Amino acid sequence: MPPRRPLVVAVFNTSPDLIELVRRAFEPAGIVVVSLLTFQIREGGVDLLNFLAHHDPQVVLYDIAPPYDANWQLFQHIRSLPSMKGRKVVLTSTNRKHVEKLTGRDETIYEIVGKPYDLNRLVHAVKEAARQRPSR
Repeated sequence: MPPRRPLVVAVFNTSPDLIELVRRAFEPAGIVVVSLLTFQIREGGVDLLNFLAHHDPQVVLYDIAPPYDANWQLFQHIRSLPSMKGRKVVLTSTNRKHVEKLTGRDETIYEIVGKPYDLNRLVHAVKEAARQRPSR
């Protein structure tokens, strides 16, 4: 039997400090963190398609930070990519209620976690989202 692939989560956030906080919580739980700052995606500083193909994250953890509309539009773009098909998303935000209104009944979004982060809740949400990910 081949070795089981580790759970990989792509963390897209505006803050390097928050990415590092998430990494420190996820790695002891056996979750591999790959990350990008959202400005790198927005400004085209990285090839997002290549990033997703190379790392093949099972789950994307995306932060809807102020300005909410701009970050929501970037998320919509990311989610529309063919390489995002079948990947579950966990969203974080300081304004959970606003993000819940934006997302509606989107089945690709597993959970919305409000800030301040409950890191145990984030770990659990990512693991559960990965379990629900359909086979590709």
